[in-house]
Amino acid sequence: MPQVHWLMSNDDRVSVDVNEGTNLMDAAQFAGVAGIAGECGGCLSCATCHVYVDQAWLQACPPMGDVENAMLDVVIAPRTVQSRLSCQLIASKALDGVVLRVPQ
Repeated sequence: MPQVHWLMSNDDRVSVDVNEGTNLMDAAQFAGVAGIAGECGGCLSCATCHVYVDQAWLQACPPMGDVENAMLDVVIAPRTVQSRLSCQLIASKALDGVVLRVPQ
């Protein structure tokens, strides 16, 4: 079971084991991670599950699709090269230990 770490802007950390195949927005909500609203339920229409993937983990993430890329243009926190929508990141062995920073 992959472990995922969410870092909050105040340096608090939430770490949980996530079942493979679970999107990381759902996992964050289940774990009570503040700042991951996921208002659309993960259907790529709100961008309220925006996270910054730690630089060391960017290559392990799946490629970004066109719709996710477009949605990241409307996020509230500044978009960076590390920006992803957590609904599009799926827990897997490749992401075991991934660190996601939650925007302020």
